Amino acid sequence: MQTFRLGSGRVDGHKALLLALNGRAYRAADVLEGGLWRDMLLDALLERWDEVFPQLQKAVAGAWEDRAEPLDEAAIDWLPPIERPGKVVCIGTNYRDHLAEMRVVEEPAFPYAFLRPVGCLNGHGKAVPMPDWPQMIDWEAELAFVVGRRARHVPREDALGIVAGYTVVNDISARDWIDNRPFVGVDWVMQKAWDGFQPTGPWLTPAALVPDPQNLGVRCLVNGIVKQESSTSQMIFGVREIIAHLTAIMTLEPGDVVATGTPAGVGFGRRPREALRAGDIVRVEIEGLGALENPMQ
Repeated sequence: MQTFRLGSGRVDGHKALLLALNGRAYRAADVLEGGLWRDMLLDALLERWDEVFPQLQKAVAGAWEDRAEPLDEAAIDWLPPIERPGKVVCIGTNYRDHLAEMRVVEEPAFPYAFLRPVGCLNGHGKAVPMPDWPQMIDWEAELAFVVGRRARHVPREDALGIVAGYTVVNDISARDWIDNRPFVGVDWVMQKAWDGFQPTGPWLTPAALVPDPQNLGVRCLVNGIVKQESSTSQMIFGVREIIAHLTAIMTLEPGDVVATGTPAGVGFGRRPREALRAGDIVRVEIEGLGALENPMQ
């Protein structure tokens, strides 16, 4: 099976389904036979993932790379791979090494989840706006999966079958209110809901091309300095367990984005603590899935 990735972006001012093939980026319509790819964006493709993915695999196998110039990735106006998911779900406190640095002594009994507004999504290369109110803004490198099939009450052993693909997330957080939180607990809106605080992408790697989502290296660099370096093997609850848990509560729909937690190395867990400032460049890398980079502004 040929390795490829899918993305979303504007090329020459027009939205397009993007294809990464053999290390180069193309408009999918320029190299794939058939009119299906000309007008379909990734959000719409995911609505028909089970039907369209076999066609996509066949088209990629016969891709005509020699008939189109690869795109200059720096010139693409990158969008999140999924622009308008029905839900953005995030899992917290899900890496053993991260719990240790945050001085949490007990592992959670179930995946600790919260919902994030779609307005948090941001594209590769786009500036992350720095709000005036919070001062302790933190990075969080994360693996995310995107749902490809409507699902409810999915058993653990069948869970990976609903995943369309995997992508890279920087789950940026405003930590200011953690130390002095009220008795009701952390205010997740003030910590997580700021516009542009979840850069995602640039690519979606089909799940069929990711042999084991629990064996991927994860890194985060700030201004070129490694801050996080771990593996998805450190997760307390893997992708299977997260899906089984969430679908026991809610229906997951095609295009839903689920971020799976961050490993050790966040700024809030360091001594002394570190925070992002305007002008910083944050880069998140996940083995086999690509790299996501954003300036803070």
